[in-house]
Amino acid sequence: MVRRERRVIRGVVVALAAVVVVVLFVRATRNDFGMGRNMEIMLNLMRALQTDYVDEVNPDEVMRNGAAGICSALDPYTTYLPEEQMSDFTTMTTGKYGGIGAMIRQDSNLVRIAEPYKGSPADRAGLQIGDLIVAIDGKDMTGKSTSDVSALLRGEPNTTVRVTIERLLDGERVEKKIRRERISIPSVSYAGYVDEGTGYIRHADFTDGCYDEMRAAVERLQREGVLERLILDYRGNGGGVMQSAVKVLSLFLPKGTTVLSLKGRAEGESRTFRTEYEPLLPDVPIAVLINNNSASAAEIVAGALQDLDRAVLLGQRSFGKGLVQGTVPLGYNSYLKLTTAKYYIPSGRCIQAVRYSSDGRAETMPDSLITEFRTAGGRKVYDGGGITPDRSIEPEYVSNFAVTLYLMGIIDDFGDDYFCRHATETLDPHTFSITDADYEAFTEEVISRNVPYKSDSRRALERLRTALTKERYDDERIASAIEQIDKELGDDTKSNLATYRKEIVSAINDNIILRYAYSEGVIANSLSDDSGVREATALLRNREEYERILGRTGEK
Repeated sequence: MVRRERRVIRGVVVALAAVVVVVLFVRATRNDFGMGRNMEIMLNLMRALQTDYVDEVNPDEVMRNGAAGICSALDPYTTYLPEEQMSDFTTMTTGKYGGIGAMIRQDSNLVRIAEPYKGSPADRAGLQIGDLIVAIDGKDMTGKSTSDVSALLRGEPNTTVRVTIERLLDGERVEKKIRRERISIPSVSYAGYVDEGTGYIRHADFTDGCYDEMRAAVERLQREGVLERLILDYRGNGGGVMQSAVKVLSLFLPKGTTVLSLKGRAEGESRTFRTEYEPLLPDVPIAVLINNNSASAAEIVAGALQDLDRAVLLGQRSFGKGLVQGTVPLGYNSYLKLTTAKYYIPSGRCIQAVRYSSDGRAETMPDSLITEFRTAGGRKVYDGGGITPDRSIEPEYVSNFAVTLYLMGIIDDFGDDYFCRHATETLDPHTFSITDADYEAFTEEVISRNVPYKSDSRRALERLRTALTKERYDDERIASAIEQIDKELGDDTKSNLATYRKEIVSAINDNIILRYAYSEGVIANSLSDDSGVREATALLRNREEYERILGRTGEK
């Protein structure tokens, strides 16, 4: 019986191998003997593992591992996407999925609601931040991970899921019947005015429908006031669909403007893209905010606006991803996402910051290979290292201590408690902040939780102590100096709560505002204290300086 099963399995594997080889050779750009030889070796390897290895082998796992090994020698953007990952990939590229529309978070052995999206089925059903998910369709969720719960909440639109929650406010358990919908995650996180005449749009990602969202945001700003200046915030925008970037540029540039060129090895991968529509804002002064996490499609928009002298860029150097990916179907709803081309913005530069060698190693582009280019107005710009802003702004870092408080759930717990005590009240998201008394209560809670935190400085000091001991530097003078540094660090929980108070208060405010005014309220609250937004606003109001930076006053 075992031998018969092995013969059947062997026959299936061989048949599949033959099909794969035929498909690969049909798709091949040339009849390459080396490719055919190595494909045969690979298939024989998989067949031997499947039929003769001492333990049972999962062919799907072997395939995933093999594909990962092959792709690892290329670049980090070329990956194998098995069927079970396609749902996440589709969500990433389209911003849409079937579900109830809520973010969730782990809390001990249960999962809580972290954020119901505004207007989503979860929001309309009354699910609130902090509610515990006790059961789904009658199945106990105790001990389940966020991945387990997410898989059960998601599903085909128009299907119903029964979610039993334990409400944060009163501890009552209730069952909610929620009809799943096609959930669309907004690409535009916020649009509003930061002062009279200065509009602000935070654009979070480049999914298929983001052009329509951006256009709607601009039109709403035009309805709500006189839009004389515009700030586009691409900080933290990791990109997305390249064609969406071209469409967004159509809002600000004349129709028919060349904004992007692709150069690839395969036939059809070298193309030029031009804006397709008449612009909504052909002349309004624009400031673009970028940082180290602005990448891909976000860099296309920011870089094209810089190259065409259409906007001033502020912030930090962008990520530097000048590579374009496409997908190739491999059968059985699996795909290969692979790098097919490099892209070039209007000045002719490619902003890819890292080169990948034949064995997959990443190498930063050396200064000797960086080339100077010119914008449409003659300003100097450079390739090979992301996009350098026209005006640098120091980044605002969040301390590791504040991150530790967040990861421990202390900020979430305080927000839960605050909401329970103030559930019937309202707040103005633009001006809200916790009081000194609130922060004192938070301080007491943190101290009672015994936060296991050591700063990088203290860790370095401990390593120095260890090294001095090993190397027998037991000089009393050195030991005294080390002890003095130890005292000066003041790295205990209470002193850290004082040192990092501003950013901790900001995190607490965000957590509380989210419960009353959704993510839009959180962004609205942050704008007044955002150094990048303040500097962009000031620059746009100083028209002479704005024009000087763009090289329109005779200075290059």
